[in-house]
Amino acid sequence: MEPQISELTETAAYHLSEVFRALGDPNRVRMLWMLMDGEKNVTTLAEGLSISEAGVSHHLRSLRQLRLVRARKQGREVYYSLVDEHVSELLRYGLDHVVNG
Repeated sequence: MEPQISELTETAAYHLSEVFRALGDPNRVRMLWMLMDGEKNVTTLAEGLSISEAGVSHHLRSLRQLRLVRARKQGREVYYSLVDEHVSELLRYGLDHVVNG
């Protein structure tokens, strides 16, 4: 069922555009896609994406600010996961559009 949204406020439009801007980077999209399988740490994401841990951390900082991912600390490790099912739905719908467009 689609949400009932009667009006797109200027603030909501701004935040939505920020989410889509974040999804404009292939590494961020691939990172979010990896997190659809469950939480991962920076090292695992860096290895899976073949980019530096510093690069992954930079992307994760942006994704956290947009409330697309969350962090959970366990000892000295930090594990990242998607905030909720809406993020994976957004990715799935986007991929469906690209593949079946």
